[in-house]
Amino acid sequence: MNAIAQDAGSARLLAAGDPPPFSIERPDAASEFLLVCDHAAARLPQAMGALGLSVTQLESHIGWDIGAAGVARGLAERLDATLLLQNYSRLVIDCNRPLHADDSIATHSEWVRVDGNAQLDDAQIAARTDEVFTPYHEALSGLLDERHRAGRATVLLALHSFTPVYRGESRPWHIGVMYGRDAALGQAILRLLGRDERLVVGDNEPYALDEQVDYTLPTHGQGRGIPHVGLEIRQDLIADAGGQKNWAGRLASLLRQAAASDPHGAPRVPTAAARAGAAC
Repeated sequence: MNAIAQDAGSARLLAAGDPPPFSIERPDAASEFLLVCDHAAARLPQAMGALGLSVTQLESHIGWDIGAAGVARGLAERLDATLLLQNYSRLVIDCNRPLHADDSIATHSEWVRVDGNAQLDDAQIAARTDEVFTPYHEALSGLLDERHRAGRATVLLALHSFTPVYRGESRPWHIGVMYGRDAALGQAILRLLGRDERLVVGDNEPYALDEQVDYTLPTHGQGRGIPHVGLEIRQDLIADAGGQKNWAGRLASLLRQAAASDPHGAPRVPTAAARAGAAC
């Protein structure tokens, strides 16, 4: 069993040698799309040790969304889109959960008990909040504010992945589309994905966008009134570079089409080309 390091009593959680809590790639990209990956990494801060878990457990789906960051990077390149990545494991603090949620700092994940997250005091929780959760969401708010000031249209897209089997239940979907009250973009993506008869597509499955459970899209998408959607891709399909490249290529043109029209075919998000034409 790995030792459990404690961050109690320390002024800071992140130390020299730890990466920052987020990375922004392609900050000057031209696309309307802004991509986010809340569970991009399996990394833990040095001060936290291994939380009592094995390397295999930490690198499994309980620690991060396997393959999601690779797909997100491929999409960012193909769409010429800015990408925000969370650099720490969801086991440090889940950046897609409200801070009051029971699983904001998970003590159990599927069948695994996370001993290093049990019985944390207020200072330990505050350190994870202040140094990981808050900077990540401030970075996203900053990107959105900057785009708003510049008069740029924005489509917020969250990339996730899900395990093929959860608690003994197989999941047949290849990809799931998550949306809430603003359903137009999600429905457009569903229709386009449905053209490929080989795909099993989840309509708010295996996960639905839930304002009480999720944080990123309800806060930054719905809260600002901008088009937003989440995509969940099954992890066995994107576990390697080949699968990630395939899905990034599959989704790129589809997403452009979906963002350009509402369910009735009318323009929804002005494209860069359309804005340029209007300015002439």
